[in-house]
Amino acid sequence: MSERKIPWAVIVAVAVQTAAALIWAGGAAARIETLESRVAEQRLVAERLARLEEQAVATRATLERIEAKVSGE
Repeated sequence: MSERKIPWAVIVAVAVQTAAALIWAGGAAARIETLESRVAEQRLVAERLARLEEQAVATRATLERIEAKVSGE
């Protein structure tokens, strides 16, 4: 029976590549978490903006009614 030996260089190379992959995955997870938090913040801003737009529409309608009454139409 012939016994095959794996060179130490191959074992070290695989270990280094595995460590690099884990470090890269950890960095990617951190970036994804940061992006998710930014998206959550933007949702709140979008909701506020929608409310402000509706208030502006209502204010414009009120102003038009006031102008119509003042001008006697």
